Formats: sequence, structure tokens, C-alpha cells
Amino acid sequence: MVAARKLLRRAGRDRAGRFLVEGAQAVREALAVATVHELFVTATAAERHPELVAAARADGVRVVPVTDRVAEALSDTVTPQGLVAVCDLLDVPVRAALTGPPALVAVLVGVADPGNAGTVVRVADAAGAGAVLLAGDTVDPHNGKAVRASTGSVFHVPLARDRDAAAVLEACRAAGLTLLAADGRGELDLHDPRAAAVLAGPTAWVFGGEAHGLARELAAAADHRVRVPIHGRAESLNLATAAAVCLYASAQASRTG
Repeated sequence: MVAARKLLRRAGRDRAGRFLVEGAQAVREALAVATVHELFVTATAAERHPELVAAARADGVRVVPVTDRVAEALSDTVTPQGLVAVCDLLDVPVRAALTGPPALVAVLVGVADPGNAGTVVRVADAAGAGAVLLAGDTVDPHNGKAVRASTGSVFHVPLARDRDAAAVLEACRAAGLTLLAADGRGELDLHDPRAAAVLAGPTAWVFGGEAHGLARELAAAADHRVRVPIHGRAESLNLATAAAVCLYASAQASRTG
């Protein structure tokens, strides 16, 4: 249990090559597609979700009964659900994530908030993206809040991490993807008819951090800088909302183009 608790921190996850997955839905997804090593479960949770305990045992997963207090120690939520699985990290090398290559990719650069990162993974999954790349100083997608915000999508979409953001963009370009930087001051309006042809092709959308957006040199490295029009008085859209608008615009264009 001590070893599992260390996985609440990024350094512990990176050292062990494992992370924690909490809650029935996330554990269900993990058992279906990931490598699960242990399942910590309270008596109440075992009674509520006997099918998950049975599935874990059938897969040879070590099932460890724990008290509510232990479950709380393994959780970073206010109301722990009493089900915590220990899984192998999910991320793959950037080149592996771009194998194919996918027709639609989301690239997060310098995104600090795990809730935003997890929500973008969820949106990317829903929009049919083939990968999510996390570049530069971006939050760990295995962070508990990010995993919960993804509602299981971290298990559906290939994830890759690389601290060299410029190298990630170059890998996307080498894979034949057009680089679109989401930029509130971009020269191409997302709803401009001229954008349709750009959106219809293989695309990597590049999103910057919450506070300052995408660094100038990275935005300049993109093929186009695309702005989402603001028709009301709002100053801007938050990261996850902007990502949803952009990714779905590409998904729609690729199906109708």
C-alpha cells in the first residue's frame, strides 16, 4: 500500500511506471484495455461492484481488501469510491502515437491544469482524434484529476509525452499533418469558408497553456494560426471549450469535405 500511495505524485509514477485509477467507471475501462496489477477495494465497494472484483480476479489481478481509511489514503478526492487500481502508464513514444498516421491529433503545449488536460483528452476521443500529444511543460495525463476528467478516454486514445515541443510539432509535420495553432489573434477565422479545405485534411491542432496561450515561436511554426470567432462580449474561450470547437470543426470537415 505504501508503494501505491507514492503513485499519487508524478515522480513516483514516473519511477514505478505505474499510476492509480480510481472509481468504478475508470477501473472498468482499465480492466478492459490496460495492464492492471492490483485492485484495492473496500467491503462496501466490493458489494456494490462484484462484477469488477470478479473480472479482476479472472484476469489474475491481485485483489486487496482495504478499509475506508486506507482507501482515503490512496485517493486525492473528497469522496473516495473505494476502488483503486494500479495500472501501467499508458503513454507511448510520439512516433508510435503518430503511426498510421492519424487524421486528427490534439497537441497540448504547456497546459498546467489536469482537469483541462483530461477534458481535452475526452473531447479528442469524442471527436475521433487518433492521438493526444503532450508537449513541453505539460501536466501528466496520469494525474488523478486528469484521469477522472477524461472519464475513461485516457484508455481509448494513444497518449505521448515529450518535453521538446518543437520536436513534437516537427514529428506531426513529418507524419503529413497540417499544423493548426489555436490562436485568438490568428489570421484564419475558423468559420471562414477558406478554412474548410484546411480542416478537411489530416490535421494536428496545437493548443497552448491556460494563462498565456501558445508561445510565439511555436505559433509561428504552425502552418496556420486559427482563431475561434467571439461574437459576444466574452474575452475568450477557456482551453477545453476552444479545443472542443476546433476538434469538432475538423471532424465535421473531414466527413463532409
